[in-house]
Amino acid sequence: MASPEIEALTQALSRLPGLGPRSARRAVLHLLKKRETALEPLLAALGAVSDKLSTCSICGNVDTSDPCGICADPRREGRALCVVEEVADLWALDRSRLFPGKFHVLGGRLSALDGVRPEDLAIDSLIRRIADGGIDEVVLAMNATLEGQTTAHYIAERLEQYPVRLTQLAHGLPVGGELDYLDEGTLAQALRARRPVA
Repeated sequence: MASPEIEALTQALSRLPGLGPRSARRAVLHLLKKRETALEPLLAALGAVSDKLSTCSICGNVDTSDPCGICADPRREGRALCVVEEVADLWALDRSRLFPGKFHVLGGRLSALDGVRPEDLAIDSLIRRIADGGIDEVVLAMNATLEGQTTAHYIAERLEQYPVRLTQLAHGLPVGGELDYLDEGTLAQALRARRPVA
């Protein structure tokens, strides 16, 4: 039987996404076995992040500085703004290195079932950023779910009065996907978004 402290660490890790009790136990055993090379560097990194962690007052990204590294980067194209649901979406798009602009994190998506209303999201701050000018294109990078598309539609309606070009991410067939394994919704969207062969 593990000590209360080790058990508390296991419980804390098991609450992380993707880790259940058994995976958390294996991670704790690894950390204890590799104390100098795994546990101590992990504790130091967690302490450093915990002391400096902040939410960017401009875009809503999580970083160790405010404004975040993306908003403070002078190489970023300020005329294009990509709107995402969560910080994880921002990080995924930024990792692709395909979007040179800046971001705006809503902090979720509209959901009547979950009681998430427009005022619960960072939509008003998005509207203020666009109203301040200097933005030519807004990319609505919502997830391809009913709630994500509802959120995108709501934002598009709110932005009708502003002189910005609205675009959204393409939906449809994934690269490397086989038709036989795709759901009907994905296939339907791919057919609706078909384009001429070059």
